[in-house]
Amino acid sequence: MKIEADVQKKLKDFKLDIRFVADNSHIGILGPSGSGKSMFLKNLSGLVKPDSGSISIDNKLMYDKVKKINLDPARRHIGYLFQNYALFPNMTVEENIKAAIYATSKMKKVNSDMKSAEELMELLDISSVAKHHPHEISGGQQQRTALARILASDPELLLLDEPFSALDSFLRERTRLELYDLLVSMNKSFILVSHDRDEIYQMCDHLILFKEGKVIGQGSTEEVFKNPENVAAAKLTGCKNISRIKKLTEHRFIALDWGNIELVTSKVLDENAEYAGIRAHDFEPCSDSMINNHDADIHQHNENVNELNVISCGQVNVTKLPFEWYILLENGLWWKKNKSLYDGDEKVSIPEKLRIDPDKIIILKEN
Repeated sequence: MKIEADVQKKLKDFKLDIRFVADNSHIGILGPSGSGKSMFLKNLSGLVKPDSGSISIDNKLMYDKVKKINLDPARRHIGYLFQNYALFPNMTVEENIKAAIYATSKMKKVNSDMKSAEELMELLDISSVAKHHPHEISGGQQQRTALARILASDPELLLLDEPFSALDSFLRERTRLELYDLLVSMNKSFILVSHDRDEIYQMCDHLILFKEGKVIGQGSTEEVFKNPENVAAAKLTGCKNISRIKKLTEHRFIALDWGNIELVTSKVLDENAEYAGIRAHDFEPCSDSMINNHDADIHQHNENVNELNVISCGQVNVTKLPFEWYILLENGLWWKKNKSLYDGDEKVSIPEKLRIDPDKIIILKEN
């Protein structure tokens, strides 16, 4: 599905100014709270009218300020799954779905291709709670009821607005897998809005990054995580270590915020290179054999392996989570080391030095 968006909308704290083209079936929008993600969905769906710009889906204009086109929500064939699911509290699960089917049949004036409430409940595994009201069922069942109601209209595109935010962590992980499998099996295109990068990475093949109403990066999800390009994008994708740099050669620089250590990157440092990033999981303990090996020239820029990115740990600060050690090095770098829940009170082993592969250093511009 090809989506072309050029949307401007004045908001209270900033102006929404979103421009992108995406030709993908599973699109993720990642950004912090208040960055304009939900407001953009409302503009896309027709619930809110932009101040200017245009929106097209598969080359069909939904909105165009200049051409005075503004299709109402019903004619856009978009289903919107709200954060709170927006179920009718005085109706049962079955009645909520039947109300949507009735409204859709009246609008389309045909119902030959529509699924019945019974079929939708069976498809979404909520038949057992058909006679229950929303407050009597679980969060996951509420979500599936809301989805069944949306699917009653057979939308061409689904908008998923933080659909897992109301669920506890265990139910959230299970439900997002179930929802993803269901939408793939039904060949449904969707846009998922979230501030959770794990949800986006797991469900979406194309990623758009929002900050303060603007797009600050986009591309294939995996590529955006590997090469976020700017500091804000790196932070959104979870990079914990970011430093200003001073360029020495095409591949060598000083990290000004990490104790002025010299590092080598396999990437070429051009005029836009202002910062470096290192993901906290990408360090590896440095053995003597790594330091003393003078023979390899693994990155074709004439740097000896014994010079490549060996970092002293120094005095460290260690905290633990169930499955990770958080280790703050003396120079301010964060290292995340995997641990087992069954390690008990055993202390983490800290080497004298760590190493970072030149390929894993992210080079960033400021904006």
